[in-house]
Parts: sequence; C-alpha cells; structure tokens
Amino acid sequence: MRHGLLIVLFSLLCCGPLEAVETPLLRISAGEWPPYLSARVEHQGPVAHLISDLLAEEGYRVEFTFLPWPRAYAEAAAGRYDATAVWMHKAEREADFLFSAPLLNEQFVFFHLKTQPFDWRHFNDLSGMTLGGGLEYSYGPAFDAFLAKEKVRIERVSSDRQNFEKLLKERVVLYPQELNVGYAALRNEFSREDAERITHHPKPLLVNLSYLMLPKRLTQSETLRERFDARLQQFRQDGRYQQYFDALQAGHYQPVPEQASP
Repeated sequence: MRHGLLIVLFSLLCCGPLEAVETPLLRISAGEWPPYLSARVEHQGPVAHLISDLLAEEGYRVEFTFLPWPRAYAEAAAGRYDATAVWMHKAEREADFLFSAPLLNEQFVFFHLKTQPFDWRHFNDLSGMTLGGGLEYSYGPAFDAFLAKEKVRIERVSSDRQNFEKLLKERVVLYPQELNVGYAALRNEFSREDAERITHHPKPLLVNLSYLMLPKRLTQSETLRERFDARLQQFRQDGRYQQYFDALQAGHYQPVPEQASP
C-alpha cells in the first residue's frame, strides 16, 4: 500500500508541473495579404503580430496557417481552425461565424503618378478614365455598382506589381488599392526612384472594417470572442494597438528570406 502511494505521489510530482505550464494552442487560418498578413514578412505582418500578442496575454499561443482565401474560410467554418483572419463583415457569413470587434480599419485610395494630378468628389468625376484593378476584386458595393455602368474602363490583373507597372508606363491613370498594401508593394517591389513617382489622392474610395471570425460550430468561440474583444479594447485604450501600425508606417514588417518563412 505504501509502495503504491509513493508511485502515485511520484507521478503527480513528475506530471503535474508539466501540465500546469503547457500553454493552449489556438490555430488560425489566414489568407496572404501583405503587409498586414503574410507568411513571408516579419512576425507574419502587423495584424498577425497584434493577434498573437493579444491572445498571449489571454494565456494562449497562436499558430497561423496561410491558405488560399476560400479554403481559409471553409476550413475554419468546418471547425478545423479556432478562428480565421481577417474578413470584412457580410451578413451571409454570420451563418458560419461570430465576428470579433473591429480589428483593422482599411482605407482604399486612388494611386496615381505625381505628374498626373487629379481631383475627385464623386465617382462620375472619374468618367472616361482607365483604371487598374485586381482580379475578381471588390471595392465595395457603391464603387462596384459604378464600375458596372462602364463609365470607366478597368483593366484587371493578378498583382499589385503589374498594376503599378502599368501606372508607371501610363497605361492606366488610377489604381485603387488599400493605402498600406499599396505602399508596401511599392516599397518592396520597385526601385526608390520609381516608387517616388507615385502618390495617392487623400480622399478615401472606401473605408472598410475587418474582423477576426470564430466558427460557430466550436463551443469555445463565444467565450474566446469575449476575451479577445476585451483585450483588444485594452490594447486600444493604452496605445499598444496603434504601435503595430506605426511600426508598419516606419518600415518594419519587411519581407523575410523564403527559407525563414513559417
């Protein structure tokens, strides 16, 4: 009896502390959206960095898996990931997910050459112009509806690089893109001389909020969302939230060598 008790005590001493220090893992699916989210930039981008640090303070470690966007959505909706990042709100997505508090404020603007300044107040002011655009890309319901009227010509290609090359060659007049995404592409894929030829109009084409989505089929999602939202609010209040995006503007979150990517 005494021998058996010693075995039990030894097992508790050996195993108990290991279990106590083990940090639960949260797996998050994401799509490539540099510089905000990418397996190929430092800390996987400022949004991934923010999410990881925020959840670390809630006692979790975070692992991001980068997938094509439709697959990132589908696998999270099926409960194979604890969350997916980041997405704009659409009513139809509420069938599969709970939405966090707004995580990212995106600002889409028109990029143009400094030698071709322009001004606009209404979409009709763009009539007759040729624009660059992304393949199957939405610029919000209002501008999508304007594009459908065919008052402007939009030439869609697959990358920011192609669109900015066309802008530099004056094959298009404007390129609508998210502000930080556009400047990151210019910074990382063009010479300084070429990048400095391009600027943007200060009036936003679209201001959009993006969210972390948590699958409804996982029982922990409601509690996790509450904890995430509370910690996000704390980060905003004490100024830490803005530090990630100030760092982005300062040139941090640079591409990492391919062999070093997660």
